[in-house]
Amino acid sequence: MVVVNVNYRRAPRFQMAHMLHDANAALVWVRENSAELGVDSHRIVLGGDSAGGQISALLAAMMGRPELAAHYSIDPAVSAPSIRGVVQHCSVSDFSVIFEKGFILGLGFVRMLLPGRGRGQHLERASRFLSPIEWIDRNYPPVFVTTSRRDYLYRANLNFIAALREHGVGVATLVDDHALHTWQQDSRHPASAEVYRRLQQFVASVTGRNLAPSEA
Repeated sequence: MVVVNVNYRRAPRFQMAHMLHDANAALVWVRENSAELGVDSHRIVLGGDSAGGQISALLAAMMGRPELAAHYSIDPAVSAPSIRGVVQHCSVSDFSVIFEKGFILGLGFVRMLLPGRGRGQHLERASRFLSPIEWIDRNYPPVFVTTSRRDYLYRANLNFIAALREHGVGVATLVDDHALHTWQQDSRHPASAEVYRRLQQFVASVTGRNLAPSEA
C-alpha cells in the first residue's frame, strides 16, 4: 500500500470548510499523480486520528451526499465508489455528545469550526455539518474504528459504530480499556501493534489486496 500523509489548516484561525477543502485538494493531487505514485486512485482508504478522523469521515460522506458537498462548496475529487474504506482513531464522530451537560469540550469547540465563530447560528443545527454520524447511509464505505473506554470521545465513537450497524455498513472495531485519547500512535502501548495489524487486515479486505508484510 502507498500512504499519503496529509496536513490541513487548523482552528481556531481556520474553520472546518478550510480543512475539508485541504483534504479534498490532497485527493485531487493523488488522483492527478496516481501514475507517478504507483497507486490505484479507485481504491482509496481515508483515515485519521481525532479531528483528522472527523475530516476523513466527512470527506468520505460527501462523495455520495451532494448536499454535504454543496454546503462546503466542494467538488469531490473522486467518485464515491473510489473510497473503499474509512479508518477512525478516536474520531470526533458525533457532535451530539458535546451538547450534553458536563462534557469536557465546551460549545466554543463547535463555534471555532463554524464561519464567523457561529454568530447568529443555531449551534446544534449548524453542528450537523460537522458531525460525521449525521451523514451515514447504507452507501457509506466500510469503517475501522479504534477507541478506548478512557477516551473522552469514547461514547461518540460507540454512537458512530451503532449508527453504522443500523444502516448496514460494515464496521470493524478495536476497543482498549486503559489508553487515553489518540493512543494508537504510541508504540509503547501494548495494543498499538494490534491496531496496525488490524489496520492492514482492514485495508486488504476493502481494497481486495492480499498484502504481504513487505508491502505494508
